[in-house]
Amino acid sequence: MALSCMRCSPGGAASAVRRGSAASPLPAALSFARCGLRGPVVAVGWRASTSAAATAVKGAMDADVKNAAISAPPSKVENGSPSHVILDDFEDLSPLSENDDSTVSITVVGASGDLAKKKIFPALFALYYEDCLPKHFTIFGYARSKMTDAELRNMVSRTLTCRIDKRENCNEKMEEFLKRCFYHSGQYDSEEHFMDLDKKLKQHEGSRVSNRLFYLSIPPNIFLNVVKCASKSASSVNGWTRVIVEKPFGRDSESSAALTRGLKQYLVEDQIFRWIDHYLGKELVENLSVLRFSNLVFEPLWSRQYIRNVQLIFSEDFGTEGRGGYFDRYGIIRDIMQNHLLQILALFAMETPISLEAEDIRNEKVKVLRSMKPLQLEDVVIGQYKSHTKGGTTYPGYTEDKTVPNDSITPTFAAAALFINNARWDGVPFLMKAGKALHKKGAEIRVQFRHVPGNLYKRSFGTDLDTATNELVIRVQPDEAIYLKINNKIPGLGMRLDRSNLNLHYAARYSKEIPDAYERLLLDAIEGERRLFIRSDELDAAWELFTPLLKELEEKWIAPELYPYGSRGPVGAHYLAAKYNVRWGDMTTEQKA
Repeated sequence: MALSCMRCSPGGAASAVRRGSAASPLPAALSFARCGLRGPVVAVGWRASTSAAATAVKGAMDADVKNAAISAPPSKVENGSPSHVILDDFEDLSPLSENDDSTVSITVVGASGDLAKKKIFPALFALYYEDCLPKHFTIFGYARSKMTDAELRNMVSRTLTCRIDKRENCNEKMEEFLKRCFYHSGQYDSEEHFMDLDKKLKQHEGSRVSNRLFYLSIPPNIFLNVVKCASKSASSVNGWTRVIVEKPFGRDSESSAALTRGLKQYLVEDQIFRWIDHYLGKELVENLSVLRFSNLVFEPLWSRQYIRNVQLIFSEDFGTEGRGGYFDRYGIIRDIMQNHLLQILALFAMETPISLEAEDIRNEKVKVLRSMKPLQLEDVVIGQYKSHTKGGTTYPGYTEDKTVPNDSITPTFAAAALFINNARWDGVPFLMKAGKALHKKGAEIRVQFRHVPGNLYKRSFGTDLDTATNELVIRVQPDEAIYLKINNKIPGLGMRLDRSNLNLHYAARYSKEIPDAYERLLLDAIEGERRLFIRSDELDAAWELFTPLLKELEEKWIAPELYPYGSRGPVGAHYLAAKYNVRWGDMTTEQKA
């Protein structure tokens, strides 16, 4: 039975169910029923708001609730007890969007910046195209630049595209979307200017319940100014107000904690959506827990008993290229390791949560972070790319970038060995590696399993048992794929062994284009789903792990090892892996999944 956007589509069956309170998030059990997808859905913690919907829901519950397996605990609902609602093939449920008495106003603060133009507005359009935005919504751009509504629309229109698999009525949809986009020019520290914004928002919201989302696409040093002004002058008076803040969220434990304290002067924790890691919105990262917890073949192997090491690898094949001002202040450890890779590690290594509710998942991730052994300097390698000539083209080194100080020792590469002190992972090295100006672009998780005890085919592999290692590879980007390396016999006379891949290549298996991470996370923020956003204690634990290392690197003025632009990184990274009898999995030439 076809379902429209089960989470938010104005025409979808989920329109028949209303949120009981502004703070009640969409249950994680609904998260797989995305816009335009099919399948039965279990909703936990919502209440039907009209008698027609209530009757339909009650009928479904009476018929199915005894056989339904609802493992997630109910969410809190104001003005009533929590409800358990089963949505399964509700074809005859009348959509209630025609009588919808609420609206969502999305304000992109810093609307004239690159992030807004390249990511945020295109993601919002993609959600609109897929019918994933509410019927009543308005988008406002806010920045200091002087601009008219028409000029904003012209700027935004140049970045909008339709999916390859969704070309129908593309231009018509773009025109409809742009009509919902408006602009307000103002200072980031002016309550008066935010009061003017508030007046414009109210004109579009009318008498409906107004829900407001502020996306802070601005430098972190002006977060608090904007939050203060928006909180005092442009908050919703009868609906919810939420704020998305991007990374970087501080430079260390102290600055991160100070920023959290500052935000909480004007917002409660449930209003703060820390988008510290957009990688958590990547399709393959979201699939990580599905792969583990819904496939019996993997979960029993997910421990030190069978896993030899885990590698989390991020690489870019380009340098700072004139935009080194921001990067030089933070470096690769703060920019990639402390958030992207560490969040993936926590999701990979966590114990089974009691449910898929956001708080249960985040509780388990925090436990992992707090169980980690303090990082030691001897388990870290840092590097910085230098100029290199290849094919007649000279690529400049990091300090040759005019936006970078000539004497900068900011690392553009880092590798680290981390350990988790718990029963499941004791002794298993988790190797992280991230760098700029490397030989290829990619992000992947590699799980190398232990050697087969007493392998009968040991002779066929000679002395290099690594060639016989089973390896699970989750390729996050580019060209998303999951593949498992196994050993098999090459057809023919004699006994010759080979490594082959059992693979799931997303482009070949699924014709539908994979949504961008910004689409997923924006939709989650609108719906109040917090699974992929970072809680304050989770952020604290992450900074507590890396802050001592960062301070030691800076206080001792440790110079990074130089590596050529376009190479595989500094030699020290290979010695670090060898220290724990590990070979980096991305260093070998392998068949394409």
